[in-house]
Amino acid sequence: MPAETFRWRPLQPADLDAVMAVAGVVHPTFPERRETFADKLALAPDCNFALEGGDGALAGYAVALPWRTGEVVALDAVYGALPEPCDVLYIHDIALLPAARGRALAGDAVALLVAAARRRGLAQLSLTAVYGADAVWARHGFGEISNPGLRAKLASYGEAARYMVRTTEA
Repeated sequence: MPAETFRWRPLQPADLDAVMAVAGVVHPTFPERRETFADKLALAPDCNFALEGGDGALAGYAVALPWRTGEVVALDAVYGALPEPCDVLYIHDIALLPAARGRALAGDAVALLVAAARRRGLAQLSLTAVYGADAVWARHGFGEISNPGLRAKLASYGEAARYMVRTTEA
């Protein structure tokens, strides 16, 4: 029996219920409302992707939006507008269901987001690593930026949260 195939495609508003289902499995300790994902999709449709399985079901997503370096996108926040000016593509989340893990799909998502950042003229990507995943993100070219001002901004993500950045050239 062949392994299931997956493909990344642009995220659509019709995918939001499936995004919520994936988020509920992958991030039960960081719940967010549907409106927060809808907001990010509306603000940057070219920076949001769905991972579709061979059966057409959503198996993951990558959600990002242009933001400001050193600023953290808050959990469960609806912004309505991007800050001005934006100088970084902030990866809010890459989430994969267990069946999609171990297939280099997160790396493919990072490549899609690097390309989105380049199209927008952004030289860097940033994110908040949770669950001790900073080592995973380091393998994708991200490095931790640590300073006292960031600690307070990261508080809602937990004690182990790390702010990380990489260039679009890495």
